[in-house]
Parts: sequence; C-alpha cells; structure tokens
Amino acid sequence: MTHTVSPDEFAGHGGTVLRGEFYRPDADGPWPAVAMAHGFSATRTMGLPSFAAAIADAGIAVLLYDHRNFGTSDGVPRQEINPWAQARDYQYALDHLAHHPDVDAERLGLWGSSFSGGEVMVVGAIDRRAKAIVANVPWAGSGAEYAADSSAEFAALAAAFSDRSGAGLADIPSDSYPFLVVQEPGVEGRAFLDQPEASEWFLSFGDDPESTWRNEVTIRNAFGTEPVFDPGLAIRHLDGTPILLIVATHDATAPTDMAVAAYDAAGEPKELLMIEGHHFAPYSGPERAEAAAASARFLMHHLLGDSM
Repeated sequence: MTHTVSPDEFAGHGGTVLRGEFYRPDADGPWPAVAMAHGFSATRTMGLPSFAAAIADAGIAVLLYDHRNFGTSDGVPRQEINPWAQARDYQYALDHLAHHPDVDAERLGLWGSSFSGGEVMVVGAIDRRAKAIVANVPWAGSGAEYAADSSAEFAALAAAFSDRSGAGLADIPSDSYPFLVVQEPGVEGRAFLDQPEASEWFLSFGDDPESTWRNEVTIRNAFGTEPVFDPGLAIRHLDGTPILLIVATHDATAPTDMAVAAYDAAGEPKELLMIEGHHFAPYSGPERAEAAAASARFLMHHLLGDSM
C-alpha cells in the first residue's frame, strides 16, 4: 500500500494554529487515524516522517504536527515546553481527526516520542477516544512510588489536566529560564540534555533548515507541580486501552528502567519492544525501521483488527 501527504493545520487550545501534514492511505475510507508529534524541542521532520509513512502504508491516516511554540506551528513564547499544554493539544488533534470526512472517529489513536511519549500516556488515560497508544522511547514519569490504589492521585492529575479556566497548569506562568537543549561547540550555556548522543542527534537532524529546530528551550510546569505531570501514574489507569512501549536498551535520556517499570505497571493489553541502543537509536537506520514497523503492526491490530 502507498500513501499521499498534504499540508494540514488545525486550531489548538485558544485558537493557536498547529501545522503539519496529513498522511492519507491509498485505500478507501473512512480510515482509522493517529495523532503524532515529536518529543523534547524536536520538530516533526526530525526522524518522524518514516513512522508516519509506515503507519499510512498500513491503512491508517496520520496527522503529524509540530507542538505549539515549535517548528512551523504558532504559539508564544517560542521554544517553550509545557507538557500540560502540549498534552491538551493532542486532544485538539483528536478533535480535528474526528471531524475529517474520511476518518472513522471511533478508531483514533495516539503516537508520541520521548517527552511526548509520556504525554500520550496521560492523554490516553483521560481521553477515551484514543483506542490505541504508541509511546516511542518515552519519558515515563517522575519515578514516584504509588500504592496499589492510586485512584486519588490520578483523579487529581485528571482534574488538573482538564482545567480550562485559564488558571490551570497548562496556562499559568512559572519560574523558568532558557536552557540550551544540548551542548554545542562554541556555544556557552547550560544544556538540559547533556548526553553526548543527544548533542550528536540534535545537531545532526536539526541542521537541516527544513527542521526549523533551535538549540534553546524554556520549560514551564513540567516538574515539581502539584499535582505532578506523571506518565508513570497515568499508565496505571489506561483501563484496557492498548499500549505499545518502544524502549531503548541503553537510554540515559528517558531512562530504560523507568520505562520498563511503567510498562510493568500497565494493565493489559500491552506490548513492549526493546530496541538495542541509546535513546536516539530508533530515529534512524535499521532501528527506526524496526520501531516504525512495530508501530504500524500494533496500530493495524488494534485499530484495523488485523492479526499481528
């Protein structure tokens, strides 16, 4: 099967325009569809088109877009990450897909990578329109220990996530200051990601002018909030929504042990794929092909009903 790609855009929260591409399967609709975005400061051209293409070739439409404040999407302050706001925009992406004339609104999914891999865990646990979730090398949360009954903590997380008052964690300012994303030769400043493989990947993939990536980021309400934005808590409350975790064996950026622990805490149905290498291995080469194929198979099974 093949696919076609066309520009697409939709209004996120507050009318902020989020831009990307719509991957259209070469098959009669209505199709299942997946909302897809990148991780920490990365833009959609940085390794993700191969994932979107593999999923579209499997017969599932894909909306691949840049988060607010990044890439070609609107939003200010530029280069600012707020996981509550980014996760909320995934819901607007689902809205956009649900109203597409060739999409089956009853067969929607979420795909996220790295930081947004954690975000889709939170969105999927709260928004039951998501019928399948793929988290690629995911940020798996705070590492907090939860009792067997974590329903009160999750209720607080869900309430904070659903706050549309303008005074919630997706909207209020917090103390923050700019970081470099990665260490860069000749550039002074503190980098948020200090692993050598992070510098190698970002400076290589971000060097393409089409990426519009910039080596700067401000982080707001990502850590230390009350309640905390915690994918490791949310994954315990998927309540039957299928999830695939693609985890790198030697991940120092989104630690392997935390991702595996999150997987262990999730209920069925679930699937774990271990990819040999560091955090950025699944973004290129045969590791990317393996991760993309696994994403497509998983989504085919749970959104199309095909056997794996």
